[in-house]
Amino acid sequence: MPKAPARPSADPERSARVTGSRPEIDPRVFRRVMSRFATGVTVITTRDGDGVRGMTANAFMSGSLEPPLLVVSIAKRAHMHALMLEAERFGVNILAETHEEVSNHFAGRPNPGLHVAFEERHGAPVLRDACARMAAEMVAQHECGDHTIFIGHILHMDFDDRMPLLYHAGCYRALDREGRIDHAVSILEFW
Repeated sequence: MPKAPARPSADPERSARVTGSRPEIDPRVFRRVMSRFATGVTVITTRDGDGVRGMTANAFMSGSLEPPLLVVSIAKRAHMHALMLEAERFGVNILAETHEEVSNHFAGRPNPGLHVAFEERHGAPVLRDACARMAAEMVAQHECGDHTIFIGHILHMDFDDRMPLLYHAGCYRALDREGRIDHAVSILEFW
């Protein structure tokens, strides 16, 4: 007889507490639950005066095929948030499996010796070496609790066939050539 799937734990740290009309969600539990959703790793880029600013993010998704829209969610406490509120154009760069150091650099662990090259696509800065790149025009911004959702109309897209850098359960991961998870390296939370 097949074994029944494991049921979610009744451990109070792994569940919500009800206070009033809505359950109170512990932020630690929120992060742990949301980290169960495997994502790719991106660097969001935009202009900062004469320079370029970037931020590692995994809260990215396609928004619409017609018109071609993308969606990113950025914490209001992030330095990038103020820049995105003013941005007319921005880039979303999907990192390849070899880009752990690039991800760390833009996630708050800057490496002064790391050379990161940018180029322009339709007025938006993008990483020269990302495995997929999108340049977008800002078309909408929506409040979402302690984050803002930014919607961009895609003006440019390109990609190559390198394997992506993945993020799951607080670790970088990569796929082997057969599509299985190959390794994990613990990193900072992107939240």
